[in-house]
Amino acid sequence: QVQLVESGGGLVQAGGSLRLSCAASGRIITTYPTAWFRQFPGKEREFVAGISSTGATDYADSVKGRFTVSRDNAKTTVYLQMNSLKPEDTALYYCAADRTVRARVTTNIYDFDYWGQGTQVTVSS
Repeated sequence: QVQLVESGGGLVQAGGSLRLSCAASGRIITTYPTAWFRQFPGKEREFVAGISSTGATDYADSVKGRFTVSRDNAKTTVYLQMNSLKPEDTALYYCAADRTVRARVTTNIYDFDYWGQGTQVTVSS
C-alpha cells in the first residue's frame, strides 16, 4: 500500500516562503511522475507543479518563476519550494503520484493513482 504524507504547510505573510514535502512509503516517487495540486474552497483541485519519471518539471502559469518542484530519490521525497507567496496561493495542497511512467507529468487529476491527505497553506496580506 503506497502512502503519501505531506508536510510543511502553515501560515506565512505575503512575500514569504514555504517548503512542502511529500514523503512516500515506497519507491513510487523515484520512478513515477509526482505532482502537487491545490484546492480552493468550492473548486476542483488544480495542477500546480510536477516532476516526471525522467525528472522533467512542469508548472502552472500562475506559479512559474516562484515555485520549484524537486525530488530526492534517496529520501523518496518530493518537495515544493514556494517563494514570493501571494494571498491567492492560499489553498489546501496535495501531493499525488501516477503509476504510469511518463516523460512529462500529466496535469489531469484523474491520471493520478495515489494522493496524500493535504496540507494547508495560508498566505496573509
